[in-house]
Amino acid sequence: MKKDFIAISDHSPEELQDILNLAVSLKKEWKLGGNAPILKDKVLAMIFQKPSLRTRVSFDMAMRHLGGDALYLSPAEIGLGKRESIADVARVLSGYVEVIMARVFEHEHILELAKWADIPVINGLSDYNHPCQGMADTLTILEEFGTMKDVNVTFIGDGNNVAVSMLFSCAKLGANFTIASPGGYDLPENVLADARKFAEKSGSKINTLRDVHEAVNEADVLYTDTWTSMGQEEEAQIREKVFQTYQVNASLVAEANKHAIVMHCLPAHRGQEITDEVADGPHSRLFPQAHNRMHAQKAILVHVLGDQKG
Repeated sequence: MKKDFIAISDHSPEELQDILNLAVSLKKEWKLGGNAPILKDKVLAMIFQKPSLRTRVSFDMAMRHLGGDALYLSPAEIGLGKRESIADVARVLSGYVEVIMARVFEHEHILELAKWADIPVINGLSDYNHPCQGMADTLTILEEFGTMKDVNVTFIGDGNNVAVSMLFSCAKLGANFTIASPGGYDLPENVLADARKFAEKSGSKINTLRDVHEAVNEADVLYTDTWTSMGQEEEAQIREKVFQTYQVNASLVAEANKHAIVMHCLPAHRGQEITDEVADGPHSRLFPQAHNRMHAQKAILVHVLGDQKG
């Protein structure tokens, strides 16, 4: 049976921890001089409906470091679901390459790809969640604190796809998750319900708040994301007004634990959700976090392709 990587919620805590342990091992190996070519002769097809610096480069380099190759497919080349049906794209690519990564607008497109593909499908981002980002974020937290258990993670802003993946990672692995969002921008109720079921088993605590100051009290991790994501541009002016009190700035960081780290999945709109002082300051882990995309995704690729390492 083929392995896909569609959502963090699909995987057991043990499986997630195994992937993270593999990421640590592969990162260490790479830093010591390079990875063994364990994905030699394997090719990753990268389908993009939405552009991305980190997703494209990190997946491409991950495959190269592991001895494989990556093929970039732009929106114009495929027209996923428009020029050609998703089912047909999945079945055609299954005869050419060994694994597919897709970065899409609608989560249903990822599910459709996975349904029809005979090879593993990795979700590089959808409107529902961002599991590869979530794994890189978790790796970053583990490197900082040595564990997810009882770490207090606070997400400031929109209950979006990035927040969903961070929530599920915390709920599965025992970190406490708090989100502060304005009314109308909450995490979906079904997502919270599922996360609370996982949290009962792991001992994680989940809080949803409006007040950012209450949310950052005792926080070990402050996480924020852009107020307006791709595809929401027509809402930008409204969102800027709604979220103006949800900025991660120096005074807010000072209300968290002294050792707190600040995270952002990038790209950042500096001066909106995060200030330059924080993004470039001592609490920032923005760039180690971005670099961990490559290391986490190496582990995901090895996981879905069935190879063993570490």
